[in-house]
Amino acid sequence: MRLFFVKLTYRTPPHSIWPRTVRKKSAPPRGLSPEQEQEILDILQSERFVDCSPRQVWAALLGDKKYLCSVRTMYRILSKHNQAREQRYLRRHPQYSRLELLASAPNQVWSWEITKLKGPVKGSHFSLYVILDIFSRCVVGWTIADREDADLASELIEQTCSKHSISKDRLCIHADRGAAMTSGTVTQLLVGLGVKKSYSRPHVSNDNPYSEAQFKTLKYQPGFPERFGCLEDARQFCSDFFQWYNLEHYHTGIALLTPGDVHLGKADIVIANRQQVLDTAFRRSPHRFPGFRG
Repeated sequence: MRLFFVKLTYRTPPHSIWPRTVRKKSAPPRGLSPEQEQEILDILQSERFVDCSPRQVWAALLGDKKYLCSVRTMYRILSKHNQAREQRYLRRHPQYSRLELLASAPNQVWSWEITKLKGPVKGSHFSLYVILDIFSRCVVGWTIADREDADLASELIEQTCSKHSISKDRLCIHADRGAAMTSGTVTQLLVGLGVKKSYSRPHVSNDNPYSEAQFKTLKYQPGFPERFGCLEDARQFCSDFFQWYNLEHYHTGIALLTPGDVHLGKADIVIANRQQVLDTAFRRSPHRFPGFRG
């Protein structure tokens, strides 16, 4: 005896047979009519309130003894008409592009900055002014004083330019936007010397990396004191430090050369001497240089 199974398939009838009833959504009883919404929108866009936020409009209307709707309703009406945005006229700040300080030789671009050194008592400090050549990383000028002053900065810049025989339209000096850097005294001096000025972007702390890195080298020295006893102590320490920094410090940013050698044009001689020593070592023991091809 054989059994036969029949598969029954049930199909849902199309919607055309059983139409879905859609109820018309009724307007909320507390809702505003289209005429009332248009009246509120006209008031928000009026010349009187074109520069005000809905909260300010709401408060001003209450002062006029007039109530139209809540603050939230005003925002809802503005959003419905694609106008829920800043309505006030605001100042547009200029777009500052990222700086690129390029130098192919010494005395083309300098960077200068002022840092604080702690004085003998809490709350006292000395101001250290340093001018750095970004090509050689050499400190070309510095001074220290008991205050931060634009006149002292101008005097230092003028003396440093005279010392290095800077001609007009040859040098660019970069700094951040401190009070002394952007002062009229320094600006007039740079114009008179024919020196271009460059500033960091507002509220950007890493647009002057060369000076900041040099200050870190200064303050992370093992002999750097917690406080300086007087101005002469600070001046003597900085004098010894900058002598070492320029002539003895092998700078990692300039192929482990000293800033003084690069600034004085001795870099090629030093590199040639190093290569000669390496070539001699290779000829003596080539097995110690497996990856080197002579």
